[in-house]
Amino acid sequence: MCRFAPLVLLLLVGRVAAAEVDAARIAGLEAEAAKPWQDYLQRSDRLAAKDADTLRAELTAAGLATSTKAPGGGDFRLPDEDDLAWYAGDEAARLADAIITFQTPSGGWSKHIGYSKGPRRPGMQWTSQSDPGKAPHYQASFDNAATIREIQFLAAVWEATKRDDCRSAALRGLDYILDAQFPNGGWPQVFPLEGGYHDNITFNDNAMTNVLSVVQAAAGETPRYAFVDDERKRRLAGAFDRGVACVVAAQITLDGRKTVWCGQHDPLTLEPAQARAYEPASLSGVESAHLVKFLMGIPHPSPDVIASIEAALAWLEAAQVKGLARVKRDGRTIYVADASSSDIYWARFYDLDTGKPMFPGKDGIVYGSFEEMAAANDKLGYDYYSTQPGSIIRTSQKKWRKRLEESR
Repeated sequence: MCRFAPLVLLLLVGRVAAAEVDAARIAGLEAEAAKPWQDYLQRSDRLAAKDADTLRAELTAAGLATSTKAPGGGDFRLPDEDDLAWYAGDEAARLADAIITFQTPSGGWSKHIGYSKGPRRPGMQWTSQSDPGKAPHYQASFDNAATIREIQFLAAVWEATKRDDCRSAALRGLDYILDAQFPNGGWPQVFPLEGGYHDNITFNDNAMTNVLSVVQAAAGETPRYAFVDDERKRRLAGAFDRGVACVVAAQITLDGRKTVWCGQHDPLTLEPAQARAYEPASLSGVESAHLVKFLMGIPHPSPDVIASIEAALAWLEAAQVKGLARVKRDGRTIYVADASSSDIYWARFYDLDTGKPMFPGKDGIVYGSFEEMAAANDKLGYDYYSTQPGSIIRTSQKKWRKRLEESR
């Protein structure tokens, strides 16, 4: 296991390299283990070709030389209130019209699409994240809750209006999720596969947690997903179980004890993996807390899931950071030592060896303190501390333990 220097380390150690799913890596597996991965890679290639061929055919039919870029926008978000009357209204109808047109032929959605600018036109890309003529980037993804929120939105519009096109698009989205699941139960950030860290099993920004949430809902008996047929529900239930098993298997063990998770894990080995230079292989405070909250919401957890939750809760309890205050200075949010502060924080990144907070900068260097990192980087990239895990340790844990006791 590699050792980080006390203060600074360039991210050049082998363990943190981004690893992708490709034919060369799969060829190194035993024949029986390789077969489902070979099938998966072929499915990814087939769906990528479907996306490309559809766009090419549109360009030919329209007599266009090049595609146009999809309009950009912020993260697609659902309304704060789950109001069926709103989902039945004109605003939701216009939004649904646009969303359906931006569904890729492979079945997913990109992120940061400006749906308010209207439906996609023939010859327009499905993504705003790459320029025309370049390789597609985030063409269909689970990053920033892309695909997940579109399915949730269309399901809500269907519940309110029974629009058949919303039902069909939501079903295609659920099929896309099933297609995108790795043989070991995980999900990549981008599918069809894009390569690099996008192939990692991604907990960062709650990507896999969001996928599991919509799979669980669609496999259940809620009125919102009543349009899902029994066979799909069966497949979704199986996908959910494999996904949860993958989460449990990926939980990082240090010195013989299970701890928490990294923001992303190698798709084949499940080892913690690096994404961007400022997203090193590490123990994650915030994403792990959200994963634990999700696991605690499973109605009838298995002994393995209960053990996973208990281990993660113990780690989160021990990983608290006290004596800090969050302040604004020169337009930036920073954290300063303050013995009088009653706030309890968790770091976004913890060193895999020492268990101490670590602070990767945009410059690709890992610093031993927030102060050093902030001094060397004008743009911080992340909020490096969070109080979010606190409510999970306190409120969510109490509710979970009560349910466990009642079920005995």
